Amino acid sequence: MEMFNPAHPGEILKNTYLPEYNLSVTAFALKLGVSRNTASELVNCHSGISAEMALKLSKAFKTSPQFWLNMQ
Repeated sequence: MEMFNPAHPGEILKNTYLPEYNLSVTAFALKLGVSRNTASELVNCHSGISAEMALKLSKAFKTSPQFWLNMQ
């Protein structure tokens, strides 16, 4: 059986959500109400998704918090 590494939530944000919503990292940070550094670390796969971040992402992109937490 072959195993694969699922995509980090930051990759999904960078490759799908930010382009779809036409957001820069700075605009993404403002939309979430976090610092640019926090947004950049997430988008560049240097941090994970906390429960608080899952709530912010679900509100910003009209998904469920569980959607983001399941990517961990």
